[in-house]
Amino acid sequence: MKLLFVADPLHTFKTYKDSTFAMMREAARRGHTLLACEPRQLVWQRGGRVTARGAVEIRLTGDAHDWYTVTATADVALADAGAVLMRKDPPFDPEFFYATHLLSQAEREGARVFNKPGALREHPEKLAILEFPEFIAPTLVTRDPAEIRAFHAEHRDIILKPLDGMGGMGIFRVKDDGLNLGAIIETLNRDGAQTVMVQRFLPAIADGDKRILVIGGRPVPHCLARIPQGGEVRGNLAAGGKGVARPLTARDREIAEALGPILAARGLLLVGLDVIGEHVTEINVTSPTCFQEITDQSGFDVAKMFVDALEETLK
Repeated sequence: MKLLFVADPLHTFKTYKDSTFAMMREAARRGHTLLACEPRQLVWQRGGRVTARGAVEIRLTGDAHDWYTVTATADVALADAGAVLMRKDPPFDPEFFYATHLLSQAEREGARVFNKPGALREHPEKLAILEFPEFIAPTLVTRDPAEIRAFHAEHRDIILKPLDGMGGMGIFRVKDDGLNLGAIIETLNRDGAQTVMVQRFLPAIADGDKRILVIGGRPVPHCLARIPQGGEVRGNLAAGGKGVARPLTARDREIAEALGPILAARGLLLVGLDVIGEHVTEINVTSPTCFQEITDQSGFDVAKMFVDALEETLK
């Protein structure tokens, strides 16, 4: 089967930890043909179909640095691929949004796209948690600085973050003394022009911000706890957090088994739930990661579970 990966440039992959690479490696092991393109290569013209201009067919070399060779280059109609995997990293900016519309058109032409592009649009990673209030901490979404100040007055220790951030970018903690709250609001809120998410600070972050992967509606049995280092409040690996694989707790399973089937039914084959303590903080759907870290530390083959689920869905 031909699998087309819509992703960041191949030369930027850090193969020792890249989850898309892990998917590719497992798919190649099973004999699938690997194709790749970037979102900017997606083209549609009246009378034709959504096409990846100059998509490359690649073969994995097994080398850690020169990890692939291009065996062919061609224009590929997405509907002619066995499956299209949208693996472009965040942020979910206007170009990502436009790419999902091209992918939706490709679906109308017969393409099978994972995660489903309509579901990507309907589940912004910060705001998707609002649907599940029973699993989240006290949370506020607003443009109004007065609302943020009132939330801080009630909860005393809070986290503020932009809705379009990734990798821990732009996250601030304000403690009981309210130090720099005004400046932080101005930075994130931009004089009322930008919506901000505010959450009660969860002390359990000291034990890690857990990434729980859910594949085909079922949780991977181990999560990756991303533990803040050096006085940081952020556990994100991109912010210097230390990743430690752990078996899911009973609460982790409760959350994953409640949300997983709902999200899978909407076309989200792969989801990354971020959990601190007993609370969901984000629902990641664009390009969830941590496959290799979990596999390397726990021995559970996440990529195998993913490709199993993909093949089952395509039957």
